[in-house]
Amino acid sequence: MKIALCQIDPIIGHLEYNKKKILEGYKKAIEARVDLAIFPELSLVGYPPLDLVEKKEFRDAVKNAAEEIASVTNDVGLIFGSITDDDDRVGTDIHNSAIFCFDGKIQFIQHKTLIPNYDVFDEMRYFDSAESVSVFNFKGEKLGISICEDIWNDADYWYRRRYHKDPVKELVNQNATLLINISASPYSYGKRAARKEMLSVLTKREKIPLAYVCCVGAQTDLIFDGASMCFDTKGELVKIGKSYEEDFILFDTKEKYQSIKKCEKSFEEEVFNSLVFGLKEYTTKLGFKKVLVGLSGGIDSALVTCIAVEALGAENVNVILMPSKYSSEGSIKDSEKLIKNLGISAQNISIQPVVDEILKQLNPNFNFSIKSIAEENLQARVRGSYLMAYSNNFGNLLLATGNKSEMAVGYSTLYGDMCGGLAVIADVYKTDVYKIANYINRKFEIIPKEIITKAPSAELKPNQKDQDTLPPYEILDKILRMYLEENKEYNEIKEIIGDEFLVNKVLKMVDMNEFKRYQAAPALRVSSKAFGFGRRYPIVQGWRK
Repeated sequence: MKIALCQIDPIIGHLEYNKKKILEGYKKAIEARVDLAIFPELSLVGYPPLDLVEKKEFRDAVKNAAEEIASVTNDVGLIFGSITDDDDRVGTDIHNSAIFCFDGKIQFIQHKTLIPNYDVFDEMRYFDSAESVSVFNFKGEKLGISICEDIWNDADYWYRRRYHKDPVKELVNQNATLLINISASPYSYGKRAARKEMLSVLTKREKIPLAYVCCVGAQTDLIFDGASMCFDTKGELVKIGKSYEEDFILFDTKEKYQSIKKCEKSFEEEVFNSLVFGLKEYTTKLGFKKVLVGLSGGIDSALVTCIAVEALGAENVNVILMPSKYSSEGSIKDSEKLIKNLGISAQNISIQPVVDEILKQLNPNFNFSIKSIAEENLQARVRGSYLMAYSNNFGNLLLATGNKSEMAVGYSTLYGDMCGGLAVIADVYKTDVYKIANYINRKFEIIPKEIITKAPSAELKPNQKDQDTLPPYEILDKILRMYLEENKEYNEIKEIIGDEFLVNKVLKMVDMNEFKRYQAAPALRVSSKAFGFGRRYPIVQGWRK
């Protein structure tokens, strides 16, 4: 069977746009003389549609759009993802479904069986599970159609499975001759390689070819990298779609292909590309043309600026330098050098007159002098006011520049450096920020070496360094990875680190600053456990007093 995998970038809730994408892909598939065209999970509504599915008017519009798509089909099959209703009055009555249509109508619907409810997934809130799965006979093949999570429960690959059911195995037992999986699988580094290995194990064991189509795009914080995959009966990856862009892949199950061994690039290249893509998608889908960055002379704001230029072009990136009396001459010169290297517009506005005036007004009224930490935060909030005023006045999207290490321990100021509509690197540890900066400089210097080599500092008081307050980032990030991503706790972490006081201090900082993260801008997700929707911890709790 000849299949067209249509790797598209839908917009959540934009049914006309998504319908047009599906019809254009189907037309292209007909021109390519295929037997079947397949589109990703929930491609008609976008993933994840969240509470939109609870609106009857929305569901009715989806049903009408699905029938309109089916009405134009001929003998070339078309499978696309959508929501469907039933009326058994048990559960939500809504399904995440694969719709199979040809000859002008919907011929078959397969609901999703495994409904994920972990990390960024909350599908149990919205969707009922399929009661059964069945193969569908089409053009001499028995098609085993599954949806995303349905294929992530293979007993031979996973040490511990999440579900008792294995819908793909059931399809194999029904003598499926071709497996099809439509997916919306969020990106994190390493997941593409894991996906390849898992699907390879499955197809090699069952000796059945597989066409796996994944959506591409970014929906707020979630990045979908595409990279749709096709496997032969030997379990070899023989076709792979482009990463971070739409694609149209042809796969003939009767044809022999060269196997593809590598599906993922280096950590630095992958994460940089995903962040560039995520920022571009966020601004485009929200209608922003230009972005704004507060450039401090530090590595974080430098990296965010480089990502912005790569995503939107130098002409669409504005930066503001906002020195105070504590700002070093080097920070200003380093920022100016970066500005010149990138060819971006910039303004330099001192915050000191405003800070001095606020302190002048506050001291007599508070009946005591402002403490050091309050003065430090005041500077950050004045900068935030400058940036938000520019953003409001010129319609630029303000980008927050905090990294994951700072966000974890609360080394940031609410309504100050946390201001912004998107936190670009808030899922990137500080040590990884340096790796990506060096990747950017791999051919020639873009980020000045002085920015990379100098000791990080917020420059909010004399001779301040981050490590006056925090452990060295190499140690801090090691603790944070164990605590945040590996779910290790105090006793296990202290055995590895060997410093009980330090481990206790870091974990307390993480726990005590949950309230800040609840108020932070959405962060582009590139790790297996990002702050935001995928990590839900109580603000008020007594586990670690």
